[in-house]
Amino acid sequence: MGVDRDLKKATEAYWAGKLSQEELLAEGKRLREAHWKLQKDAGVDIIPSNDFSYYDHVLDHIQLFGATPPKYTQYNLDPIDEFFAMGRGHQKPQTDVKPAVDVPSLEMVKWFDSNYHYVKPTLQDGQKFHLNANPKPVTEFLEAKAAGVVTRPVLLGPVSFLTLGKADRGQSIDPIDLLQELLPVYEELLAKLKEAGAETVQIDEPVLVFDLPPRVKNAFKPAYEKLGNLGNKAPQLVFATYFADIVHNIDVLKSLQNLYAIHIDVVRNPEQLETVIGALGPKQTLSIGVVDGRNIWKTNLKKAIEKVEVATQKLGKERVLVASSSSLLHTPHTLESEKKLDAEVKDWFSFAVEKAKELAVIAKAVTDGPASVRDELEANANSIQARATSKRTNDPKVKDRQAKITDEMFNRKSPFPIRISQQQVNLNLPMFPTTTIGSFPQTKEIRIHRNKFTKGEITPEEYEKFIEKEIQDVVKIQEELGLDVYVHGEPERNDMVQYFGERLTGYVFTTHAWVQSYGSRCVRPPIIVGDISRPKSMTVKESKYAASISNKPMKGMLTGPITCLRWSFPRDDIHQSEQAQQLALALRDEVVDLESAGIFVIQVDEPALREGLPLRSGLERESYLSWAVKSFRLAVSGVKDSTQIHSHFCYSEFQDFFSAIAALDADVLSIENSKSDAKLLKVFVDEAYPRHIGPGVYDIHSPRIPSEQEIKDRIQEMLQYLSPDQLWIDPDCGLKTRQWKETKASLTNMVNAAKFFRQQYGKAN
Repeated sequence: MGVDRDLKKATEAYWAGKLSQEELLAEGKRLREAHWKLQKDAGVDIIPSNDFSYYDHVLDHIQLFGATPPKYTQYNLDPIDEFFAMGRGHQKPQTDVKPAVDVPSLEMVKWFDSNYHYVKPTLQDGQKFHLNANPKPVTEFLEAKAAGVVTRPVLLGPVSFLTLGKADRGQSIDPIDLLQELLPVYEELLAKLKEAGAETVQIDEPVLVFDLPPRVKNAFKPAYEKLGNLGNKAPQLVFATYFADIVHNIDVLKSLQNLYAIHIDVVRNPEQLETVIGALGPKQTLSIGVVDGRNIWKTNLKKAIEKVEVATQKLGKERVLVASSSSLLHTPHTLESEKKLDAEVKDWFSFAVEKAKELAVIAKAVTDGPASVRDELEANANSIQARATSKRTNDPKVKDRQAKITDEMFNRKSPFPIRISQQQVNLNLPMFPTTTIGSFPQTKEIRIHRNKFTKGEITPEEYEKFIEKEIQDVVKIQEELGLDVYVHGEPERNDMVQYFGERLTGYVFTTHAWVQSYGSRCVRPPIIVGDISRPKSMTVKESKYAASISNKPMKGMLTGPITCLRWSFPRDDIHQSEQAQQLALALRDEVVDLESAGIFVIQVDEPALREGLPLRSGLERESYLSWAVKSFRLAVSGVKDSTQIHSHFCYSEFQDFFSAIAALDADVLSIENSKSDAKLLKVFVDEAYPRHIGPGVYDIHSPRIPSEQEIKDRIQEMLQYLSPDQLWIDPDCGLKTRQWKETKASLTNMVNAAKFFRQQYGKAN
């Protein structure tokens, strides 16, 4: 994204018509060259290319391989506009010279267990692939070469590309069946990269960390026999995995000995190192990921060097490469931008630029000996020791409260049937109740006032009056729209995790540590540095005020303990379950205070619950689900039966953890669902899910306005799997990133669709 979210600003200006296509492409080129130079100056020997994207790297491959679905190609858009249409949808009225354009975005899901989202390849029966006329990996390799940097292009591998994809609606193809159609395109691309001068190419196959079905697992050998045996026609291949171990698929690795090198992540799974070394071919190189690509803590250089030396002792220095565990996409740009961080904690951190320097130090220490980087190693050891002994990390009062948790604190007072009957009396909601997920558009005016307040340019009283006026406006708009359960709109909140972190002890905050979540959307995760507690209420004032001016139930909005944990940079010195429990206790106090203030619908969002799920089944996954569910229940179980608890989930494969969803015991569950096949809801039927559900009826990541009929069709589809009595009608997610015009139009259509079914089923009954 650049040191100051440069790419975000450029793409959003382009979408708004304020930047030309030529200017956007020029900014992309500037950023690529700047990042190659940063790595070169840091002492990195092997620098990647084709890791830049205007939206998403998987989406790049969809376009690269000619796999754009027909509903996008029919409009003959410019390639960059077609690309963005797949990522965020495209809607334009008809003109004298051009027909109307109206296409939704492709489905977007979480990238493994990270908070990054990728665009899902969506494939057709009889799918054909072809290489784009100007292949992006070749173009960017040549661009780097012209800038004086010979790079290693990075590609998403064919097995992962297909496995991470899906059949389009109405299609029956199993994506892995398309492997033989896709491989010739890879061969052609590799040949072009070789012709351009690439000596090695990294091919990412991260799905190898999964428990794979036999058909997928068996696809690796023939695929890489073909790609790895191209000889002088192609660059040498580096086969890369990350985010977990591959020991359970070690037989696959043994079949890849024709490849130049294998990359593994030994930050997440150091235990796999010995096994992987034993599976390498006699001349094969190991790329060992020892610098964490997913967190912001300084690398313990001594321990990292020891891991690398385990490999060099068995393979020789010439067969070992030092690398980050994964792409540094998941870390902020540079610590140099942080001018306000407390000096003590700043010394504990390492962002992307600093991690590149760490790689160079580790490599030099292994190659030339520790004495060659003595000063760097001593400074690092001092930082590690200072953090370990700091008083900021431990709070005896928090530990004491955790020790006093009882089993009763994890359970609501009564089972759901009793609760829902009391809630209906208390709330008096109609059939097919409508609500939103929480936030409403954060306008430029809101951001300006928040910035002025942060800088001390307006008083707390002036800011509070402004926020109250925003809440008044949002409540009035919901009244006009005819929604059934209101929200206050969250105008005072900067981010759904940062806002709470700023009001809890144990957190620190940055000013420029942005990371990409999806497309141009960036987040600035807070950092957990110590034990967590709540000094005072965090949301009660705004929710209580909103309820006082509302004629409908007002929903209090909180972010759940697992999401607060997962969307922060967590501590790495204590287990995440302990951090989640501390967050749950803080949120429990807030939930009880909201109820006491007259808020009888409380939503505790857990969009990151699925994200935290270990990538493989087994004891680790079972343990995670146990403590994650208990953390949620600890947070919400202090209220009366008549108070309704909601929770929200982002795009998830529910079958992977359905038992955990049921165990949360939330009264109402809203799920991001509009771009998924409604058949995914079948799991709720198969498992006889008894509580209420609100599958999102339209996509909020796109500015596109769904028609009333489109929403009706979605609801009708949902009613094939869910009963009318349990179905809520809501958007996919919060509306923070949208504009008011499209928000009002979309919600009007949503409310009208709900009224249509309310009338239908009212007559039927």
